[in-house]
Amino acid sequence: MSGANALRGEAELMVGGRRLVLRPSFAALVAAEAELGPLFGLVERAADGRLGLGELAGLFWHCVGERPEVLTREAVGEAVVAQGLAAVTPALRVLLGQILQGR
Repeated sequence: MSGANALRGEAELMVGGRRLVLRPSFAALVAAEAELGPLFGLVERAADGRLGLGELAGLFWHCVGERPEVLTREAVGEAVVAQGLAAVTPALRVLLGQILQGR
């Protein structure tokens, strides 16, 4: 799998030693919105420091571009916890920027 393309608003997340590309496609964001509520509310909660761990992992899960069959949502959440919020914040910033600005 190739690396993330910043021009497409993509980010990377390490899960189980594998680098995953987070691609905020229309389908991915619609799925995230269906589960997590309106995306603008998600952005507001993130800006206010009120974005929950489950919401963060959910957004990442829906945005995994080429999801390996063996990847589970739990593994994504565990990777976020293992790396810490500071380490995954750059990926979150990229996704939230894409949500706000579009391409």
